[in-house]
Amino acid sequence: MSIGHTLLGLLESGPRHGYDLKRTFDEKFGQDRPLHYGQVYSTMSRLLKNGLVEVDGVESEGGPERKRYAITDAGITDVSHWLAQPEKPEPYLQSTLYTKVVLALLTGRSAADLLDTQRSAHLRMMRVLTDRKRQGDLADQLICDHALFHLEADLRWLELTSARLDQLAKVVAP
Repeated sequence: MSIGHTLLGLLESGPRHGYDLKRTFDEKFGQDRPLHYGQVYSTMSRLLKNGLVEVDGVESEGGPERKRYAITDAGITDVSHWLAQPEKPEPYLQSTLYTKVVLALLTGRSAADLLDTQRSAHLRMMRVLTDRKRQGDLADQLICDHALFHLEADLRWLELTSARLDQLAKVVAP
């Protein structure tokens, strides 16, 4: 996820302070990985330097100065271009799971045990996500569905690899 583009998109509804941007980001996108304040302010500094935002005002109200940021026309154009570009599909051609299976075979460890352990971990995570999905709002449901579909694909791969372990052992054996 592009934090800069996300913050720019949030600014399209109107000027905001860094604190407001962090809070809105966390509510909409950061349930599992909230932003750190330092991330917000370093990103806003970069966006300011690049002319994508401007300082719309500064308030102090007895505390430290708080800058209010507004998106510029260049920022709106940048967000529009970002939204129009499809994300690169990630084929995971050299996954960590595959590497672990091959290394288990090469070192005489049980690749079948590794696959069983991984399958159990995936199933546990799927149960957690399914419970979260049942209790969540629409946004949470969609996020959980995305993760569940990826885990289902991984499970299919784990099953296929388990069925082909003997063949794979012959191919990778020294």
